[in-house]
Amino acid sequence: MILLRLLLASLWLALPASAQTLEGPDAPASVTQMASGLTGPWAFGFLPGGDVLITEKRGRLWRLKDGQTSELGGVGPVAQIGQGGLLDILVPRDFARTRQLYFTQALEQPGGAGTALATAILPEGADALGDWRVLYQITPGSRGGQHFGSRLVEGADGLLYMTVGERGDRPSAQDLARENGSVLRLTRAGDPAPGNPFAGQPGAKAAIWSFGHRNPQGAALDTEGALWVTEHGAKGGDEVNRIAKGANYGWPVISYGRHYSGARIGEGTQKPGMQQPEFYWDPSIAPSGLMIYSGALWPEWEGDFFTGSLKFGFISRLSGDPLREVQRLQGAETARLRDIREGPDGAIWFLSEGQGALYRMAP
Repeated sequence: MILLRLLLASLWLALPASAQTLEGPDAPASVTQMASGLTGPWAFGFLPGGDVLITEKRGRLWRLKDGQTSELGGVGPVAQIGQGGLLDILVPRDFARTRQLYFTQALEQPGGAGTALATAILPEGADALGDWRVLYQITPGSRGGQHFGSRLVEGADGLLYMTVGERGDRPSAQDLARENGSVLRLTRAGDPAPGNPFAGQPGAKAAIWSFGHRNPQGAALDTEGALWVTEHGAKGGDEVNRIAKGANYGWPVISYGRHYSGARIGEGTQKPGMQQPEFYWDPSIAPSGLMIYSGALWPEWEGDFFTGSLKFGFISRLSGDPLREVQRLQGAETARLRDIREGPDGAIWFLSEGQGALYRMAP
């Protein structure tokens, strides 16, 4: 079976196709397919030297090298349940020296599954990961297959920020005794980071940095090193949030959306002690992935936010203060867009779950 999978992988050629165009209210952008044939792709990351790693939710990891994709072995056990599986990938800044990678995943736990942080080593020239280890997992007790999150960001301080969904258990997002519905701040070893806001509070989880989140599936740093997340609301109320230490983002007490039944959520849209979003969508677009652009190839887009829409299949560009949506880039390539990142040369790469493909966008 392993031999067959490797043989099939070797036949997957991802040669760039002829460039297509994404249309929007501003100048169109040229898009080239870089990899195809993916099943349930979730995230990707750039290695020094130009290779790209791509995760699939079903627990597979692919390397794009010189226009060809091949599967990497060594991925540890992953719970494939509903929205859970192998999720985000982080290539840290010191990868060339340490060869260490980080992943978020759904992990089987007693009675259900939870979001976890894992790490592995990719030796130079190897076709498999080594030393796969789970470093941190949320408190067991979540059931079902909803709202695992999960994005992973290396902070300017070298610490890891990991987003966790509330697993469909709404009240848990307000419970500091559980990590559900939170942003975690961890060391590279997977320990709660020093200085976390609830470390000395009895019963609270020391890894929690912020809470009151529903299902954050995008995370990125801005040019000043501040962390931002995009998260799914229910029927309306998808949010962009600037993350502050110890802050409560309100779910499920406040929201700009409604339950899928149409019923009101919580107590309204505002409450003292709970943060307001910097921007929200109504109706929901199901934002996934988040990139804050450097301006390398499009100087006029410097500092702009880009996120993909799982629901409607477009790239949303947000700009200004206050933040507002200023453009939607859309084409067949953006179907169910799952992840978006800036490449080493300033091109914008994005991963389409709907097309099972990875694309590169340039002027």
